[in-house]
Amino acid sequence: MKTIFSGIQPSGTITLGNYIGALKQFVDLQNEYNCFFCIVDQHAITVPQDPVTLRKNIRSLAALYLAVGLDPEKATLFIQSEVPAHAQAGWLMQCVSYIGELERMTQFKDKSTGKDAVQASLLTYPPLMAADILLYNTDLVPVGEDQKQHMELTRDLAERFNKKYNDILTVPEISIPKVGARIMSLQEPTKKMSKSDPNKKGFITLLDEPNQIVKKIKSAVTDSEGIVKFDKENKPGVSNLLSIYSILAEKSITDLEQMYAGKGYGDFKGDLAEVVVNFFKPIQDKYYSLMESSELDDILDRGAEKANQAANKTLKKMENAMGLGRKRR
Repeated sequence: MKTIFSGIQPSGTITLGNYIGALKQFVDLQNEYNCFFCIVDQHAITVPQDPVTLRKNIRSLAALYLAVGLDPEKATLFIQSEVPAHAQAGWLMQCVSYIGELERMTQFKDKSTGKDAVQASLLTYPPLMAADILLYNTDLVPVGEDQKQHMELTRDLAERFNKKYNDILTVPEISIPKVGARIMSLQEPTKKMSKSDPNKKGFITLLDEPNQIVKKIKSAVTDSEGIVKFDKENKPGVSNLLSIYSILAEKSITDLEQMYAGKGYGDFKGDLAEVVVNFFKPIQDKYYSLMESSELDDILDRGAEKANQAANKTLKKMENAMGLGRKRR
């Protein structure tokens, strides 16, 4: 069985876009692959974090992973910092990385431009990301378009390490979801939905209350035409809402267009809000139940144990290949 690895930063509540673009696929993938899903808290501290908030976000993200349908009997869920091999292998990958290629990373440029002082971790976190993936002999990594450059670097680093140290690492393939990969902002439908959007009406989180969801959908940008039709170029707002409706209600966009033929946006948005609220309710119920129980910590403990076993095997091979430590007699 092939192995999949994916990690999400605990930097706030998951949005509807995150769910459709990533978590929904993860739930399906766990039935076909050996999956390791990691909460990458060490990546989160590449920018300043409040320790109390970070710790809360870590646990909250773990609960959401499980609430949307991740099965701990099928997939391994764990916290990055609870597996020391990640930081250790991250250093080894730094030692085969070049400053020039790290400086060319688009996200480093974006986050460092115009700043008087930049944390070194902003430059060096791609080798840590490579270590995250390579420790588990990962065959396939599902990522968004924004991570494609980092994945290409991961492949380069793995090939460079293998060339120098005898083919120890599996070179992973990149998988970019084709369906539902980009849910757009409710207020600026030409931009991707993001939890960092300063306009809170632009995104829906999995933990939004029903009245918040209704208000956000009813205030979503559409157009003056009043026709429920999928046309990304000319009707990006309506098309975005149709995509959300289609995925959550499991109805084709053609069927939805027929359902709302002759009806206005008011009926369409009202029904969509009801679909989203009803879809989120069991997720939210399970989330709050997990947050109040010891079950969540038990699952994370088991996940850390399994991840440590797998990661340490690869780490030891890497260290031995590089000549680290003593040779036992």
